[in-house]
Amino acid sequence: MSTELATFAGGCFWCMVEPFDERPGIENVVSGYTGGHVEAPTYEQVCSDTTGHVEAVQITFNPDIMSYEQLVDTFWQQIDPTDSGGQFNDRGESYQTAIFYHNDTQQQIAEQSKQKLEQSGKFSRPIVTPILPAKRFYRAEEEHQDYYKKQSFHYRLYKKGSGREDFIKENWKHGTDKSELKAKLTPIQYSVTQENGTERPFANEYWDNEDEGIYVDLISGDVLFSSHDKFDANCGWPSFTKPADPYQIKEKTDTSHGMIRTEVRSRNADSHLGHVFEDGPQDKGGLRYCMNSAAMKFIPKEELKEKGYENYLYLFD
Repeated sequence: MSTELATFAGGCFWCMVEPFDERPGIENVVSGYTGGHVEAPTYEQVCSDTTGHVEAVQITFNPDIMSYEQLVDTFWQQIDPTDSGGQFNDRGESYQTAIFYHNDTQQQIAEQSKQKLEQSGKFSRPIVTPILPAKRFYRAEEEHQDYYKKQSFHYRLYKKGSGREDFIKENWKHGTDKSELKAKLTPIQYSVTQENGTERPFANEYWDNEDEGIYVDLISGDVLFSSHDKFDANCGWPSFTKPADPYQIKEKTDTSHGMIRTEVRSRNADSHLGHVFEDGPQDKGGLRYCMNSAAMKFIPKEELKEKGYENYLYLFD
């Protein structure tokens, strides 16, 4: 198995680990400092803006599973690329953004991605995130590693309080027009994905599907679940023990119908998918992702390469 390095600076490195961590093909995500002239700097030195370093994350990944293009796309979705003075409430050069490339191919991919973002018109201000050759990377102090896991409550407060969370929700949401979706989708697909509807149990397309393959978001095409994690929960809806790519789903509290449940939505299309419960197989983590067939599309293993999902063939080796 071959691996590569990817290095991104996106402001506070506490918030730049979670989006990449535990995704398929990601071997390791390290918080640290890079880009400056001081050897082995401390957190306090970097924050003083006298070292030339920025807070960054360095990712070890398998490009046969997770492409560098996917990593760059994920990076953009965590930041304000028009801010040259820092990120959100964190100001100063140590919080500036940058893509540090490790080879010519990465440089080309990053520059093309930046150009595409500039041409998209998503932002009215110029994209100022520089694309720079990678320099020596220094691992940060242990208390900064996996901060979102070690200090999850404080991390959530910080991500919200800094302004990052709201910025991401407002500026990186899917822009599909509702009228276009209504014309494109079947009534049940629209009801489920756009109106938080629920299809009938035991009368939907995938509840008893046993074929090998992946389940993708109906609207965005993002990979959500794998047949390897599907099980018969005897509930009449397709159920899974875990997502194939945790980044592609988001969870929120649902208090409708007089109940308190955890709703599952797709990240990019913001489609309602279903709910997650804690009554799944205990030997697989204890979770049951109870999904609506109408929110997904099944891609058989034999069609993965043809449909552009070749990177997910590793699931079936």
